Amino acid sequence: MTATLLAGCLVLATGCGTNAPPAERASTSVPQKPPAANPVVSAPVTNTPGSDPKPVKPTGDAINVHKIRWTKAKGVSKGKKVQLTWWSGVEPCTVLDRVKVKETAKKVTITLYEGASPKAKNVSCIMIAVEKTTTVKLKKSLGKRKIVDGAKS
Repeated sequence: MTATLLAGCLVLATGCGTNAPPAERASTSVPQKPPAANPVVSAPVTNTPGSDPKPVKPTGDAINVHKIRWTKAKGVSKGKKVQLTWWSGVEPCTVLDRVKVKETAKKVTITLYEGASPKAKNVSCIMIAVEKTTTVKLKKSLGKRKIVDGAKS
């Protein structure tokens, strides 16, 4: 019985992924030269070229929350706000939970927190990257203060 099972598995394995007629797929001979394989390129799916990052707002109700690093930060609205950009997953599997801002005389530390939406239960989460952005208000204009990523510390 083991030999029959092994022979069946071998027939199935050699026939997978081919367009050959059934008689050729059942062959157990090993080709002398393996066919050229098409390389599979794995890269994150991103926003379309030239498109802006997706604007998001904190939900405040995420689960499994953790810090996430941002990639860009720039002062906007005459330095009264900071626009942050980062790479993330798709909603509802990955949402912005909250943004923590700590201001001192010399720097502004901004920390992003992400997690899964409670709506993500029983949802299949695809693994692609999406560029997102959010804007936070400052208590005092940015001026010459340095913007620091709170997730790095």
